[in-house]
Amino acid sequence: MPALHHDAPAPAPFHHGVRVYWEDTDAGGVVFYANYLKFFERARTEWLRALGVGQQKLRDETGAIFVVTDTQLRYQQPARLDDLLDVTVLLAELRSASMRLKQQAWCGGRLLCEGDIRIGCVDAGTFRPRRIPNEVTRLLA
Repeated sequence: MPALHHDAPAPAPFHHGVRVYWEDTDAGGVVFYANYLKFFERARTEWLRALGVGQQKLRDETGAIFVVTDTQLRYQQPARLDDLLDVTVLLAELRSASMRLKQQAWCGGRLLCEGDIRIGCVDAGTFRPRRIPNEVTRLLA
């Protein structure tokens, strides 16, 4: 992804709403830490869908699938039962066979969790790295 000029506006993140259900919480009544990975996954899927990329269709037509290759999360504040979270996705880097995404989970004005997620493109049959299909990179760039 080309570097942005310092005077260029920052790209806007994609937003996806996620409600916290009882099953998302732990014995302390707060969202279990690993569930933020699920919330981020749902937001990434909806981000791709909003761009016109259905993951099953991508697999069927190109043999490519996306897999998480690295995650780094930072927890700031807890979310609780019935909270409505705003989960964001922002493309930070696009390479030939991978992308790096910045994701955040917010509730109201409170930042709850932020993540740096690397997604790799692999062949669905062999799980070997492959280039992201051109039709997808055109939508992302």
